Amino acid sequence: MIRLTDFSVGIRLTLRARFLSISLWLLAAVLIAAFMAAQFSGRQPATLALDVGLSLIRITLPIFGVLMLQELISREFERKLFLSTLTYPRPRHAFLLGRLAALGLLMAALLAVLAASLAALTHWIGQGYAQSTPVSLGLPYLITIGFILLDLWVILALGALLAVVASTPSFVLIGTLGFMLVARSFSTIVALLQRESWLVENAEVYGGSLGLLGYALPDLAALDVRMIALYGQMDLLPAQWPWHVASALAYCTALTAVAVWALTRKRFA
Repeated sequence: MIRLTDFSVGIRLTLRARFLSISLWLLAAVLIAAFMAAQFSGRQPATLALDVGLSLIRITLPIFGVLMLQELISREFERKLFLSTLTYPRPRHAFLLGRLAALGLLMAALLAVLAASLAALTHWIGQGYAQSTPVSLGLPYLITIGFILLDLWVILALGALLAVVASTPSFVLIGTLGFMLVARSFSTIVALLQRESWLVENAEVYGGSLGLLGYALPDLAALDVRMIALYGQMDLLPAQWPWHVASALAYCTALTAVAVWALTRKRFA
C-alpha cells in the first residue's frame, strides 16, 4: 500500500535532486537533436525528426530515472539516512513504494512533456514539405508513447530492486543499463540470425542460446512500435502486442514485489 506521506516525500526529494533543471536540459537536447536531424533529410524531414527524437527519449529517460533512483534509495542507505527514515511506525514497503510511485509519476509527466513538444516540433517541420508518407501524430503516436512509458516502468522496477540489494550506488546504474541493453537487443539479434545465418558459425545454436533469454527477460525491443507513428500505418503494429504488453506488466509487477520482499528482509549494518 502506498501512503500519501511517503509519496509526497518522494516528490519533494525528487524535485530537490535537480529534477526540473535536468528535465529542461533534456527537453532542449531532444528538440535540438530532432530539428538538426530534419535538416539532413530533403525528402522526409518530419519522419527523421520524429525518429531521432523518439530514439533520444528512449535512451535518456531510463538513464535519468536510474540516476534519480540512486538519489532516492541508494544514497539513503549509503548515507545511513535510513536510521531516521525507517524508524517511523510504518512498514518498510511503504517507504519503497512511495518513492517509486513518486518517481514513476514524475517520469511519466516528463515523458508527456517531451512527447508533446516533439509532436509540436514535428508538426511544424512537416508544414514546410508534403511527404509521400506523412507521420501520424494522433492515435499511433499516443500508442507509441504508451509503449515507451511501459518500457520505462520496467527498467525503473529493476533499478529499484538493484537499489535495494546492491552494496554500491554505482552498481545500480551499471546493472540497469546492462539489463536494458540485453532486453532491447536479444530478440533483434535472434531475428537477424534467422535471416542471415551466414553471419556467424553455428547460427542455429547461437540463436537458440539467445532465444532462451526470452524466458528470463521481457522483450523490450517489441515495445518499440514507433513505425506506426513514423509512417501512419497501424498494420505495422506487431501482431502479438497484447502478449508483449502483458509480459512487460507482469515482469514490472514481479520486480517490484521482489524489491519489496528484499527490503523487508534487508539487514542494515
